[in-house]
Amino acid sequence: MSETPPNTLQYRFDGPEDAPVLILGPSLGTTWHMWDRQVPELAEQWRVFRFDLPGHGGAPAYPAGAVGDLTARLLATLDALGVQRFAYAGCALGGAVGIELALRYPERLASLVLIAASPRFGSADEFRQRGVIVRTNGLDPIARSSPDRWFTAGFAAAQPAITEWAVQMVRTTDPGCYIAACEALAAFDVRAELAGIGVPTLVLVGSEDQVTGPAEARTLVAGIPDARLAVVPGASHLVPVEQPAAVTDLLVHHFSTAWQPAYDSTTGQMAIPAAPGQPVLVPPQQNQHHPQTPQAVQPPQTGPIAEIAPAAEVPPQPTGRPDPYDAGIKVRREVLGDGHMDRVLAQADEFSADFQEFTTRYTWGEIWDRPGLDRRTRSCITLTALVAGGHLEELAAHTRAALRNGLTPAEIKEVLLQAAVYCGVPAANSAFKVAQQVVREETTPQE
Repeated sequence: MSETPPNTLQYRFDGPEDAPVLILGPSLGTTWHMWDRQVPELAEQWRVFRFDLPGHGGAPAYPAGAVGDLTARLLATLDALGVQRFAYAGCALGGAVGIELALRYPERLASLVLIAASPRFGSADEFRQRGVIVRTNGLDPIARSSPDRWFTAGFAAAQPAITEWAVQMVRTTDPGCYIAACEALAAFDVRAELAGIGVPTLVLVGSEDQVTGPAEARTLVAGIPDARLAVVPGASHLVPVEQPAAVTDLLVHHFSTAWQPAYDSTTGQMAIPAAPGQPVLVPPQQNQHHPQTPQAVQPPQTGPIAEIAPAAEVPPQPTGRPDPYDAGIKVRREVLGDGHMDRVLAQADEFSADFQEFTTRYTWGEIWDRPGLDRRTRSCITLTALVAGGHLEELAAHTRAALRNGLTPAEIKEVLLQAAVYCGVPAANSAFKVAQQVVREETTPQE
């Protein structure tokens, strides 16, 4: 167990101290106990390292709002322990950390397994909406619906103790850390970077996963050069819990056969296997021990070859002030939501396109992206200005934006009451009607 400062993670070790290190990363809302059924067998060969996300499982509540931040905290924890090279398996948000490791720190990673993962987890709007619900109603609605997202109906009905364990795991998570993790998933999008993953990768998914299912898994396999796919029958999103034996077998096989050698920092060389052919998947074989474990036919391997890393190219240095348009479109989507922006851009034509470019560049790229005020404060100012100007058609969108930016319904009410004093009761009366409807829509838990 660990003493946990703000820049590291709560962790535990299992297995021989002199064995290679294998890291298991958890899903959003879970703790390291989601891997309990895998650890006994994995710890026979590896030094198994498990960690908790911030505010999960009793870990200190230091929110991390980006996958890169979580990855940096994991590496800081490993650095303090003297662990330089390791294999990694992660589920969902834990899988996003694995992708980040493979893209940004390939010299640290020997082998990778991505479980219930995706290069982009749904839409940013979905996760920001979840954050609004948690901020307004607490974690109980999310906790009660977790078994429906994580398990097949048959498993949930047959395993009431595990189902209740899942609910309590989410319910006892720190809400602020959960919201920050939702923000991290909302901003995560590496679809254009998958070809940069060079580590041997197994992509593992439950056949019944409705959250990040086989379609997302195939996107990963298609984009990662050295990746293989395993679909586990009869499992949903939290496949290590629902089908523990099948997952354990797949992890043991992958990490036993696909372990990339370390870089030689003095020569820039490394030994790598010749590029394998496309793996051939066959239907699950009936096996007396694990009848639902999928099998894969592996192509023959040739001996290692040496590859000399090319000299790094120095990118051209930007000159002048960057165009604020790119920053503006990013901020505009984050604040107003992808759905709103997709509609606005779809409706733009030759007549209105110049105005949309203008407001993206100057309103959002120049003003909203300035560091002098945080987004909560800017939302308060914007709501007040819209009430004063009577711009009710814009007020609904910016009420939603205010909720995404961290204002609670109670705080939005206070802003409108303040506006009533200085902008007039009739204007505030109309504003309350608009905002009330938006708050109801945005903060009602989804069944």
